[in-house]
Amino acid sequence: MQSRIKITLIGAGSIVFTRNLLGDIFSYPELAGCEIALHDIDEHRLRLAEMVAQRLAGTLGVSPTITASSDRRRALADARFVISTIQVGGYKPATVTDFEIPKKFGLEQTIGDTLGIGGIMRGLRTIPVQLAMLKDMEDVCAPGAIHLNYVNPMAMITWALNQASTRIPTVGLCHSVQHTAHELAHDLGIPVEEIDYHCAGINHMAFYTKFEHQGVDLYPRLRQIYAEGKAPGWNKVRYEMLHQLGHFPTESSEHFAEYVPWFIKKGREDLLAKYNIPLDEYPGRCQIFEHAWPYIERELQAPGTQDAQALLAELQAADIHVLPREIGAAARLLEGLNTVTRSVEYGGQIIHSMVSGTPRVVYGNVLNHQLIDNLPQSCAVEVPCLVDANGVQPTRVGKLPIQLAALMRTNVNVQELVVAAITQQKREHVYHAAMLDPHTAAVLDLEQIRAMVDELLLAHRAFLPEYLHA
Repeated sequence: MQSRIKITLIGAGSIVFTRNLLGDIFSYPELAGCEIALHDIDEHRLRLAEMVAQRLAGTLGVSPTITASSDRRRALADARFVISTIQVGGYKPATVTDFEIPKKFGLEQTIGDTLGIGGIMRGLRTIPVQLAMLKDMEDVCAPGAIHLNYVNPMAMITWALNQASTRIPTVGLCHSVQHTAHELAHDLGIPVEEIDYHCAGINHMAFYTKFEHQGVDLYPRLRQIYAEGKAPGWNKVRYEMLHQLGHFPTESSEHFAEYVPWFIKKGREDLLAKYNIPLDEYPGRCQIFEHAWPYIERELQAPGTQDAQALLAELQAADIHVLPREIGAAARLLEGLNTVTRSVEYGGQIIHSMVSGTPRVVYGNVLNHQLIDNLPQSCAVEVPCLVDANGVQPTRVGKLPIQLAALMRTNVNVQELVVAAITQQKREHVYHAAMLDPHTAAVLDLEQIRAMVDELLLAHRAFLPEYLHA
C-alpha cells in the first residue's frame, strides 16, 4: 500500500519547507515507502531539493521513491496529496517591488505577504497560478486528492481556491498557532506540552480563546508579564494587543503590526522604537538566504564540508537589518541538513492521519461554513480540525469575542476584494482592496493609493493576468 501513496511538492525549491515536510513524512513508518514527486520551475533549485530529499531518506534509513520534474502535470499525476510552497515572482523582482514602490509613496511594511499592499499584490500574482494548478489536479490527480497549501496570502488563497473547486479541497496550513504556543510557554516557564489551548479566527489574526495549565487560566500571568514590562523586546506588539483586546494573537509582532492602523505611521518613529517594529523585515530575511544558499549548495554536494559558524560570521558582518533570531536560524538550517528532527508543521501529520487513521487535532484554514458565527460565511477561517482516515474535518467554534471578530472583519474585507478582483476579473476591486486596507488607509490618501496601485500593477505586469494590466 505504501508504494501507492504519492505526495507531490509544488515549489520544492523552497528548501526549508521541503526539508521540514519530508523529514516529517519519512519519519512515519506508514509513509516511509511513499512516492515523493518534486516540482519547481527553477531547474537548479529543483535538483537541490532532490538532493535534500535523498539526504533525508538516507539519514533516516528509509527508501521512498523520489522523482523530480519541472513538468507540473507529470509531477501531479496520480498524487493523493499535494503540498504547495511556491512564491510567484520570487524575492527579485516581485518582493523587492512590493516594498520599494510603496516606500516611494511613504508606505512602509514589515513582511508584506499576508495583508497590506504587499499581501494584495502577492495574492494577485499567486491565485491565478494556483487556480491553474488546481485545474491540473482535477485532471490528473488520484481520486480523493487534497491540496495542502503553505503559500501566503493564506486566507485569500484558501478562499479563492475552495470557491473555485468542489472536487479538490484546499486546506491552508500555517505554523503560527503552534509556534506562538511554544513562545508563550517559554515566557511562562511551563513545558508547552502541558498547556491546553484553543484558538480561532483568520490566518495570522487568530486569537487564543483558552490558554490553560492543568485547568488554570494562564491569561492573568500573561497580563502580569505585560504590566511588569517583561514582554520580550521582539514581541511587544502582541502583548499590547493582549492588553487592549484581552486575548493573545497567534501571528508574530512583526506581522501583526502591518495588519492594523496603529503602529506604523508617517513621522512616528517613536512608535517603531516603543514596539520594536522591524521595517523591511522580509526583504532582510531574503538577503540572509542569498548569503546562505552557496553554503547550502556546497553542503549538499559535499556533506560535512561547510561550517555553520562561518556562515554566521558572514551574516553578522553583512549587517543585514533583521530581527537577531533570523541570523541564527539561517546557521541552524545549514546544520539541520545533516539531522532530522520532527517539526511542528501540520502537513506530515495530516498525511499520516489520513493514511493510518491516527486521529489528531490540527489548526487548518478552511471556508467558514457555520464555523464562526460572527465572521462572514464562506470567508477563510482558521479553526481546530479533526483529522483521521475521513480527512480534515473542521470543528464549529461559534461566536468569537465581539472585539476580536470586529478586528478580523477589517482584514476579511480586503481578502474578499482581492478574491473578487481575480474571480470577477475586475481591476477596480484592486483599488478597493487597497483603499480598505487598514494600514494603507492610515497612511495614504485616495489619490496616492490609486497611483501606487497603478505603478505596482505595471511593475508586476509579467506576473499578472491580462485584465489586471494598465
